[in-house]
Amino acid sequence: MAILRNSNAIEGKVVLDVGAGTGVLSIFCAQAGARKVYAVEGSSIADQAVKIVKLNKMEDKIDIIKGTLEAIDLPEQVDVIVSEWMGYALLHESMLNSVLFARDKWLKPGGLILPCKAELYLAPINDLVSEDRLNFWSTVKNQYGVDMSCMTDFARRCIMNNDITVNPVTVEDVLSHPSKFAELDLYTVTVDQLKSVKGIFSCDCFGSSTVNALCVWFTVTFPGGEKPLILSTSPFKQETHWKQAILYLDEPVDVEQDTKVEGEIHMYPSAESSRHICIHVDYSIGQLKMQSKTFSIPDGYSETQP
Repeated sequence: MAILRNSNAIEGKVVLDVGAGTGVLSIFCAQAGARKVYAVEGSSIADQAVKIVKLNKMEDKIDIIKGTLEAIDLPEQVDVIVSEWMGYALLHESMLNSVLFARDKWLKPGGLILPCKAELYLAPINDLVSEDRLNFWSTVKNQYGVDMSCMTDFARRCIMNNDITVNPVTVEDVLSHPSKFAELDLYTVTVDQLKSVKGIFSCDCFGSSTVNALCVWFTVTFPGGEKPLILSTSPFKQETHWKQAILYLDEPVDVEQDTKVEGEIHMYPSAESSRHICIHVDYSIGQLKMQSKTFSIPDGYSETQP
């Protein structure tokens, strides 16, 4: 537990919980010895947080403040900021802008931010689930006596579209070691820099297979003495509710051992909503000439969905 591992830095200090939700992180901070915790939550779940704090007899240490971080006022500066601000692909519907606002307005010099760093990774994958869905149309005739193979191209356009698909990816589907393309230091990154998060990637494929998508995930780091604690959403780790972000290529590409998948990826806010992200990728696979594709998460898909 990252908060309890930082109890020496939290004990006797003032903590701000940004986007507190049910208040569980605030309770952990109080258990770690915080003198005062200001738990700011803009949604109606704040009413439930009040009940949870009262149930745990921590009303004297935790103040639930219902409102947006940018609109509320605190009676004092804080020593620590905690927040579970991450969204799908790290930045979709994330609360990082609010965390940075809190850092600049309320955090004392030399204060602590939990987590303090985020990193973004990419790897090529062969998503076998999508291939099975496409191959289904070729099997209908043998099973039911109706030839529906003409549906394959239509189904491919439906699956291999411009949506950022949020699904778990299995280790077996990943075709290379990951390539880190961006790092955000929460002590120094600015809101303007979040408007354009970009980087280059280069991956060497493990062996003969087919690349039909690129997979994006993130890690966040909590300081913790000699060995920081890392929360990873990698397909190589236990699945989290963030899963992975899948970017389907227009056409699958065959690869072999050491085939290079490389290019540049650019994440930026959608024109329709500053809290929604778009991802533009310029990529090449082996001898395939450079390709470009822009992705976005479909309307109505929320980070709060199960």
